[in-house]
Amino acid sequence: MPLPPALSALAEGLEARARAAESVAELGISMANDSFAGVPFRQALVFDAQDRLLTVSGLAKPTEDSPYLLWLRRAWPWVREQAAAAKGWLAPTDEMLRAAPEGVAEGWREWWPAGACVLPLARRGGEPLGCVCFLLDQPPAEPVAALLARVAPTWAYCWEMMAGKPRAGWRGRWRRLGRLRQRLIIAALVLLLFVPVRQTALAPAEVVPVDAMEIAAAIDGVVKTIHVRPNQAVKAGDPLFSLDDTTLRNRLEVARQSVAVADAELAAASQLAFNDSRSKAELAILTGRAQERRAELAAVQAQLARVDVTAPYDGVAVFADPDQWQGRTVATGERIMLLANPDKPGVLIHLPVADAITLDEGAPVKLFLTVKPLSPLSGQVTETSYQALLSPEGVASYRLRAELGETDRAQARLGLRGTAKLYGDRVVLGYYLFRRPLATLREWSGL
Repeated sequence: MPLPPALSALAEGLEARARAAESVAELGISMANDSFAGVPFRQALVFDAQDRLLTVSGLAKPTEDSPYLLWLRRAWPWVREQAAAAKGWLAPTDEMLRAAPEGVAEGWREWWPAGACVLPLARRGGEPLGCVCFLLDQPPAEPVAALLARVAPTWAYCWEMMAGKPRAGWRGRWRRLGRLRQRLIIAALVLLLFVPVRQTALAPAEVVPVDAMEIAAAIDGVVKTIHVRPNQAVKAGDPLFSLDDTTLRNRLEVARQSVAVADAELAAASQLAFNDSRSKAELAILTGRAQERRAELAAVQAQLARVDVTAPYDGVAVFADPDQWQGRTVATGERIMLLANPDKPGVLIHLPVADAITLDEGAPVKLFLTVKPLSPLSGQVTETSYQALLSPEGVASYRLRAELGETDRAQARLGLRGTAKLYGDRVVLGYYLFRRPLATLREWSGL
């Protein structure tokens, strides 16, 4: 039927605004708001082909977590199907609402009027683009229906032009290849699974000395002074640290006095032994006591000589903050620092158990230092462990040691950290890709 002049002018305006829209979102706002002059709706909603809400009339951006929109997300697929069966106008009866999914009836009675007019929009080829839903108290009059029928093709055309060509799904692309190409692709993928590749694993690593010597406390005591700074280069004979010697010096003085007393007693007994047989019998006891006091004195002197610890050879003193050791009580054999040779750096690697691969001594390693991520250092594994221990990060890991090549040692400073890439045996690509899923499946199934 021909449109009245007022509705015809409104239709021309709606079409002009649709053609002037620069995006699908802008077109949706125009469809949901500008059409109110000809369609007296309570609310207008615009959905895309995936049932996603694009526009709500009167709102610049819908609040996705509101109760109304949460209900609308659940109810819209049912509303769209019922409206398509009713040819656009849906006014559900009580029986239809009772048969609807859970929560649809309560939400309809609370938020929506008597009916909904659903206007589907599709591409020229028939593929759906979306829908415009007008909430009305009564079915649209014939002039209003004619108005929507006129502007719907323009809305659909503009939406199609701005949305672009639809992307075919993987299933559609696969079907268009044909049986011969499908078989060739499957055969190529199967053959690809048998291509030999090398197993690799990534693990945190740290540059450590290869032949570092532990410098430990030689006796029980209290650390008095640390003579060097962390990572300081020292020469053979340079003092490293000293223990407090107050107690030992007191014991030394007591031991000296004890020796003097024992010597005096032995001298007196020796003089009396010529005339007194009784003193002669005590002479052996006093001689042993004097020797015992001298042994005690020698032991204290030996302990006092160990108070000051010096470097046995040239190297670098590796330890933490010296303030942590100042005044601390240490036991015999407790490590205080390492004396490392900076010219022989190695790599300490913590390989997580979950990433473990078969590694033999001599396996190649690449070390990517954090300070030089684009210049990897090459080396080889020299030591592997059979027992997993907790790494500093608290992850069960195997401790590996590697040696760097001659040309790369100068770039590896002690203490630097990075990531080591370990290279194992060659396996087929299928095993490399499905090793972890197969291991997980075996743990889950127990086979």
